[in-house]
Amino acid sequence: MPSFRILRDDAAGDAITNQAFASYDEAHAVLERYYADLCCSDDRQYYRIEEGPLDLGA
Repeated sequence: MPSFRILRDDAAGDAITNQAFASYDEAHAVLERYYADLCCSDDRQYYRIEEGPLDLGA
């Protein structure tokens, strides 16, 4: 079964990147809420969604 993860473009980790999702739509919903709360802030992080296992052990 595929899993999806959210990665920051700067490769740092945070509460959003420490999650795994069963579907792309679940991950996308998390990012939608994140970006909706910022309202045009220059301090926002940029994320992308990728298919693959969550790797917290690096």
